[in-house]
Amino acid sequence: MSYLPIQQLLKTAPIGTTVTVKGWVRTKRESKNAVFIALNDGSTINNIQVVSEAGQLPEETLKLITTGSCLAITGQLVESQGAGQAVEVKISSVTIYGTADPEKYPLQPKRHSLEFLREIAHLRPRTNTFSAILRIRHALAFAVHQYFNDNGFYYLNTPIITASDAEGAGEMFRVTTLNATKPPLTEDGKVDYSQDFFGRETNLTVSGQLEGELGAMALGKIYTFGPTFRAENSNTTRHLAEFWMIEPEMAFFELEDNMNLAEDFLKTIIRYALQHCADDLAFLDNRLKEEEKTKKKEEQSELGLLEKLQFVISNDFVRLTYTEAIDILINSKPAKKGQFQYEVGWGVDLQSEHERYLVEKHFKKPVILTNYPREIKAFYMKQDTESAVGARGEVFGPTVRAMDVLFPGIGEIIGGSQREDDLDKLTARMHEVGIEPEALWWYLDTRRFGSAPHAGFGLGFERLVLFVTGMGNIRDVIPFPRAPKTAEF
Repeated sequence: MSYLPIQQLLKTAPIGTTVTVKGWVRTKRESKNAVFIALNDGSTINNIQVVSEAGQLPEETLKLITTGSCLAITGQLVESQGAGQAVEVKISSVTIYGTADPEKYPLQPKRHSLEFLREIAHLRPRTNTFSAILRIRHALAFAVHQYFNDNGFYYLNTPIITASDAEGAGEMFRVTTLNATKPPLTEDGKVDYSQDFFGRETNLTVSGQLEGELGAMALGKIYTFGPTFRAENSNTTRHLAEFWMIEPEMAFFELEDNMNLAEDFLKTIIRYALQHCADDLAFLDNRLKEEEKTKKKEEQSELGLLEKLQFVISNDFVRLTYTEAIDILINSKPAKKGQFQYEVGWGVDLQSEHERYLVEKHFKKPVILTNYPREIKAFYMKQDTESAVGARGEVFGPTVRAMDVLFPGIGEIIGGSQREDDLDKLTARMHEVGIEPEALWWYLDTRRFGSAPHAGFGLGFERLVLFVTGMGNIRDVIPFPRAPKTAEF
């Protein structure tokens, strides 16, 4: 008898055949005439019901079959007599692989809070919610690789240990083999990193972008998909210290090409999830609807999860400049009534509330904002030749060819730009922000030798999973979240 995953069994196994199913017990229910066991093996959100006649299984065996125990069951696949499932397995034999003491096993058949489940992240994949999230996460990751492969990109593995700070933020995790309590010191009392493993100060990467640009300037189109690290002391629902980044870089792409790629990429990935994760998304959609009922009416989302995903793939993204967006925000009702928490004005970095207003209230479509003020963006972004001009002829400061993609419920999901390909402009901008060009001599070589227009963007993978699953906290869409004071498992 070959073992069939429950997902495959529910789809393909013919009634009347003898099958073997394996998995973990979700529930057990006993009646006068029969014992009903719901079994799940993680292959699907759906359980398979297995049934034995009363008295068929020894009492000592029944006592060991509890929520969380692991079983192998052989029996005949028959039409189900009960509601909720088309088929069930009529038990002929049971093997108990592992027991779970109901007095100690924390995942009993009741509703558990997400906060509690974060404390047992090693067991939470056994719940419906988190098994669904992890299956969707897998599907999205597969779709990312498939999309780029189908569109002529090469997967580039950029370093996790690096001596550069791509963002210029300085909030990085140090990598060292030096003695933590008595490191070697230089004559002026500073840590002597020349004696460290790499002979210099190194950190965990915050982005693979700069190295990705090197690949694009040789291979044409590349993408990275790997872990990145930010040592920000942020205890919010939107930040992690360890997360995964998707970063394509394309030679000969300009801002318009970059926007076209980002829109097509997001729509394709979300469409893949809708096609291949229908059961899991339906479950999470219902979960979100129940959650919305507990909120005040003004706090409830206008769209359900499935509606929100369809909203994204069915609408062309609205494209406008940062300057145009600021004008819309300044003249909006929330701004005039003082309802925005953060001030709006040209030169400020837009907050999530501003981004969501543009998407959810004003345009009612996904939005791509472009041409941000130079002073609030990174050094490597292509500088515009002219300053921004407002709707009433006001002349603002210099801008760069940046773009941010904004989604409902989440705000910014992608940030990118055309990269500065002019060596003199790039080095001048590095001096302005306090980055020594000599420290990135290898990066500048791509501008010295055969420079070309190029562009790219970054997408935090967990931000994408958060959007697709409808979860409210980013710590719930990665198996083992890393955040301040959180490094269990």
